[in-house]
Amino acid sequence: MRVIGVLGGMSWESTQSYYKAINEGVNHALGGFHSAPMVLVSVDFAEIEALQRQGNWQAAGALLAQAAKRIELAGAEGLLLATNTMHNVAPEIEAAIHIPLLHIADATGEKCQQDGVTRVGLLGTRFTMEQEFYKARLKGRFAIDVLTPKDDDRQAVHDIIFKELCHGQFNESSRQRYLDIIASLHRRGAQAVILGCTEIALLVDQRHTSVPLYDTTALHASKAVAWALGN
Repeated sequence: MRVIGVLGGMSWESTQSYYKAINEGVNHALGGFHSAPMVLVSVDFAEIEALQRQGNWQAAGALLAQAAKRIELAGAEGLLLATNTMHNVAPEIEAAIHIPLLHIADATGEKCQQDGVTRVGLLGTRFTMEQEFYKARLKGRFAIDVLTPKDDDRQAVHDIIFKELCHGQFNESSRQRYLDIIASLHRRGAQAVILGCTEIALLVDQRHTSVPLYDTTALHASKAVAWALGN
C-alpha cells in the first residue's frame, strides 16, 4: 500500500471523518486487521480562518505548503487536502511538494461523470460557491455546469458552516434550511447537489432528501483508498 498524507484541521470536525472513512475503506478492501498507512498533519484552523476572512490567500497558501512539505518529509507518497475551500491554494501546495495532490473536485467530478450528471448545485463556504477555483475545474475538466444558491441562501450556508458545524453543533433548524436550499437548487435544474464543504455531510446526508447528494468527504476518501491500493 502507498502511504496517504492528509493535511487536515480545516476543521478537525471533518478531518476525523476522513481518518475513519479511509481506514474503513482499506479494511473493507483487504479485510482482517488491515488499516491505512497514513501521515496526518493538522493545522490550527484559527490561523487559516483569519486569513480567509482577510482574503490573504497567498499567506494561507504558504502556510499550507509548509505543512504539506512536512507530510512529504514524513514519508507520505500522495497528499489529500481535507477541505474544499482551501483547494483555492492547491497550485501553491503542488508547487511546494514532489508527491501528487489528489484533488477533491476531481474525485467529485469523476463520480458525476460516471452517473451522467451534467448540472449540479453546489453548497459550501462563500469562497467555494462564489470564487472560480472549484466551479471552473468541474466545468473545464468534466463539462459540469454548476448552480449556486441565491445570495441570502449562500450567506446562510456559509454562516451555518462557520458558526455551527465547525464547532460540532448540529441543529435541526439548520438542517431544514439546508434541505430547503437543496430543494430550490433542484427546482432550478440541478440533477444533484454537491456537499462542497467537508463539514456539511455531518449535518445532511442522503437519508434526508430524495435529491441526489455528492458527499465530497466520502468521495475524496474513496479516491485515496483506491490510489493507496494501486487501483
